[in-house]
Amino acid sequence: MLRGLLFALCAAWSAASAAAGTVLVYGDSLSAAYGISQKDGWVSLLGERLKRNNYTVVNASISGETTSGGAARIGDALERFRPDIVVLALGGNDGLRGLPVAEMKANLTKIIRAAQARKARVLVVGMRIPPNYGRQYTEEFFQAFADVAKRQQAAYVPFLLDRIGERRELFQPDQIHPTEAAQPLMLETVWQQLQPLLEK
Repeated sequence: MLRGLLFALCAAWSAASAAAGTVLVYGDSLSAAYGISQKDGWVSLLGERLKRNNYTVVNASISGETTSGGAARIGDALERFRPDIVVLALGGNDGLRGLPVAEMKANLTKIIRAAQARKARVLVVGMRIPPNYGRQYTEEFFQAFADVAKRQQAAYVPFLLDRIGERRELFQPDQIHPTEAAQPLMLETVWQQLQPLLEK
């Protein structure tokens, strides 16, 4: 009987050890592999890389999503997936639509606080937009991600497309969505700040 109990405890411990945690990627079309195969998107590539770290990666990104939509559904996502780390990559669609920066910051803050309330570590992934709405808006938009991440004590990636921004050949014909070839570069941009969170 004792031997059976010890075996059961060891099995339970091994099962718990096998799953180090869950990473939830919470973004828009840039993270949802828009226009390319899902398996080739940077989030799927992250999932393959993290298999050796015993992490599960869940992609809850939705094409066209704004921070308002993300804030509305974050509770359900956290309840369903119970992530240890949340990669927050929303905001690009807010900028393309010229939505108020203050509103975007409030939505991002709501998402981060909800995740942190459940003891999840958060990585904020920033975005840049074309200067369609003027220099002031463009600069305030970009700075918003850093401001929110600092205030909420979250990790921060300044720009998801940092390694491909000026390389037109790495974008699909719409010049907004990256190609398959760009996905590994996007992964490396996120990985620099994500890796330390995995080790905590």
